[in-house]
Amino acid sequence: MSTTPKIRCADVHKAFGTNRVLRGLDLDVMPGESVVVIGGSGTGKSVLLKCILDIIHPDSGSIEIDGEQATALRGHERDAMLRRFGMLFQNAALFDSLPVWKNVAFALIEAENKPREEARALAEEKLAAVGLRQNVADLYPAELSGGMKKRVGLARAIATAPEIIFFDEPTTGLDPIMGDVINELILGCVSESAVTTLSITHDIASARKIGHRIAMLHEGEIIWAGSVAEMDATDNPYVQQFIHGSADGPIQMPVRRL
Repeated sequence: MSTTPKIRCADVHKAFGTNRVLRGLDLDVMPGESVVVIGGSGTGKSVLLKCILDIIHPDSGSIEIDGEQATALRGHERDAMLRRFGMLFQNAALFDSLPVWKNVAFALIEAENKPREEARALAEEKLAAVGLRQNVADLYPAELSGGMKKRVGLARAIATAPEIIFFDEPTTGLDPIMGDVINELILGCVSESAVTTLSITHDIASARKIGHRIAMLHEGEIIWAGSVAEMDATDNPYVQQFIHGSADGPIQMPVRRL
């Protein structure tokens, strides 16, 4: 196995005005590894993903994909790098004006120029892989439940056979049963394709299920990382407070008293 991280973030900083969101973040994700970044709202989890995807440019630091500096790429080289990624967005982010199959096949048609018939066949194959029947292909997003939208989003994320998949709060807005269904689908896609995944979530049950390794982000830095077993055993007060959902501890949430 390669000793070069699939994703390496080193001393990454990002601020918006006076708001320092990432403050020297370090994180490695090895090939074939599923890493889950946990942390409260506003700790910088989504900003981290956007920096890796180069949607937001970090102020300083290094982000490498397979040892190559990702944030320095431009034009065709950047497009080629982005085609190696798949993404499941927090709210699925489906195109309302397109039927399900075209949502799944969007990159196949627009980026890979696949013929319509081939793209549809591949879309239906991926929909089947996430447990959706063929008749769903011609429905529109407005006709889908929240769980179905997540499945369609997952089918789109795996449609181009990416090397790396990002999961942004994959179970947010779902009931516990459907959330576990999505977790199982993610596990299946990861094990069958041997892809590298980076997920961000505040759902500890989801993190436990899909993560080979857990990293906690707090105030713009990774303050702890380890396996699920190590997470349960650690005496780190920040990790323990977060995984048990306790109001008492070093993480203080601003509350306005009435």
